Amino acid sequence: MNKGKITAIHGVVVEMDFDKVPEIYEAVEVENKNAAGDKVVIEVLQQLGNGKVRGIAMDSTDGLKKGDTVIATGAPITVPVGPEVLWHIFNVLWDTIDETGELKSKMKAPIHKPAPKFKELSTKPELLETGIKVVDFS
Repeated sequence: MNKGKITAIHGVVVEMDFDKVPEIYEAVEVENKNAAGDKVVIEVLQQLGNGKVRGIAMDSTDGLKKGDTVIATGAPITVPVGPEVLWHIFNVLWDTIDETGELKSKMKAPIHKPAPKFKELSTKPELLETGIKVVDFS
């Protein structure tokens, strides 16, 4: 288990110190919960050298402090994909917030992945289903 410590907090930007540096886009979990009682996940975005990394918190950092223990997960942030995610409302980490309970998705995918190959792209007009509902009050 790769553990480290928080060395600085600047809003949602968190600097951490590790013996073994986590990879870029790797998820790091804070051992303590924030002031709201939520688990905080941080995505590593920079490797600063000498075991230091900088990342962005996916939730409020209120209540976190310098010296708190962080644990590198060894994997990127992943989200559920497939038909099971339709008609649900999620937070930034894709936990359901629509009071429907835990989502039972068979597949998960990382939030960062390579773009599709050029030959896989379509040039014809087609409907893009995003699952995002738009309400126009005008």
